Amino acid sequence: MSKFRLDEVDHQILDMLIDNTRVPFTDIAKKLLISAGTVHVRVKKMEDAGIIQGSSLTLDYEKLGYSFIAYVGVFLHNTSQTKFVLERINQIPYVTVAHVTTGKFNVFCKIRARDTKHAKEVIFMIDDIDGVYRTETMISLEESINDKKRLMHTIFKEL
Repeated sequence: MSKFRLDEVDHQILDMLIDNTRVPFTDIAKKLLISAGTVHVRVKKMEDAGIIQGSSLTLDYEKLGYSFIAYVGVFLHNTSQTKFVLERINQIPYVTVAHVTTGKFNVFCKIRARDTKHAKEVIFMIDDIDGVYRTETMISLEESINDKKRLMHTIFKEL
């Protein structure tokens, strides 16, 4: 598959969309001195090429009562059970991220919970999955950095 070529206008459009995915195309067009139709066509091309994949909504989980964050390392009886275990983990809505990893854990998860009691319930749900040998949990004291925008801006500057 060939690499999609982005020009400076594409970079500027993406830069604005990274900061606010809901910015109207007319606002982007005014800032870049191009037509809203041009912005629309360029965004559509980037969507068709898979560079832009939907848009996202950022929630303040603390305000919603889910301020407790923990990371759960999952040890499996056998690595051949990874797919099955991931399918079961995916059914637990409080697991927000799961990675298959090398090293100490077979799977590494991020969970969000209301409090320690709720987190314990979520961890026990993971423990109860067939194929899970044991888990090891680390409690997050503070989410100090969570900024995907910085990486996206850096990538587009390097292109």
